[in-house]
Amino acid sequence: MVKEKEEETKKEEKQETKITDLPGIGPAAASKLEAAGIYDLMGLAVMSPSELAELAGVGEAVARKAIQAARKMMDLGFSDGVEFAKKRLEVNFITTSSKNLDNLLGGKGVESKSITEAYGAYGSGKTQLGLQLAVNVQLPLDKGGANGKAVIIDTEGTFRPERIKQIAEGIGAVPEKVLKNIFVARAFNSDHQILLIDKIGEMIKNGEPIKLVIIDSLTAHFRAEYAGRGQLADRQQKLNKYLHNLMKMAEQHNVAIYVTNQVMANPAMMFGDPTTAVGGNIVAHSSTYRMYLRRGKKDSRVAKLIDSPNLPDNETIFFLTTQGIRDGDVEKE
Repeated sequence: MVKEKEEETKKEEKQETKITDLPGIGPAAASKLEAAGIYDLMGLAVMSPSELAELAGVGEAVARKAIQAARKMMDLGFSDGVEFAKKRLEVNFITTSSKNLDNLLGGKGVESKSITEAYGAYGSGKTQLGLQLAVNVQLPLDKGGANGKAVIIDTEGTFRPERIKQIAEGIGAVPEKVLKNIFVARAFNSDHQILLIDKIGEMIKNGEPIKLVIIDSLTAHFRAEYAGRGQLADRQQKLNKYLHNLMKMAEQHNVAIYVTNQVMANPAMMFGDPTTAVGGNIVAHSSTYRMYLRRGKKDSRVAKLIDSPNLPDNETIFFLTTQGIRDGDVEKE
């Protein structure tokens, strides 16, 4: 009992401590850090002294001292397996509205504190799954939601409010209310796409209960702007940093990240399906759960789990209906 009280006090202290409470970080340095998307102790604690010195406009010695103080306050060490299991209880799950698809992802749907990637050809259902999740995240916890709002970063102009209304009606929700809880931003290039992640952090800090971030699609701008082999290394480096920031946001704010990815044909594949996801190993390693979606027989869609830290490779079938994603062969689009 005493231990629990001590832990609660520690938690409260962590939440009350601001960046400006750190040695050498005044209001001017704090506002520079905020402009760069660093709002809390965790964001600062994981930086390198040179990175902090550059962003905050302070000396490296001062930056080192501030980072050490932040790490001490955050208690960034190892925790035993039992402690880690307790932290895992914070994870939220968002249903896909398909039992088959939920089961493929472990039984409850898309999980927070992780990146779920869906890749596939045009019309395979990637965007539709994203729109379904944007509606379902608003459901209460006992109905398979996270009681929160969704953010959609649209890089290809695929967001359709009328489709959201259909899906909302499908789960018995008020369409206008559902639309009000979805924030949409159209990203016009990769730099804008990266900038929008900082904006989401700002919104969460200002009290918006954002529980899901959808990026549709992750690689479109990077692929268009960095064409040719000569620019591949630059593209992958930029993409790597972007995915790292996404993962950090997912962990820090207990947010679920759902990204769609484009595909290309792999000419080296002599047999089987030559479809390969864009982004190579960097995207593959960053995604916690990775699904390959394709069209199946009789208007169905096939989802194949390619990669997961705790689940076997498997595949299942779902349908796109006028009311959203479903298991049964009803009211197909």
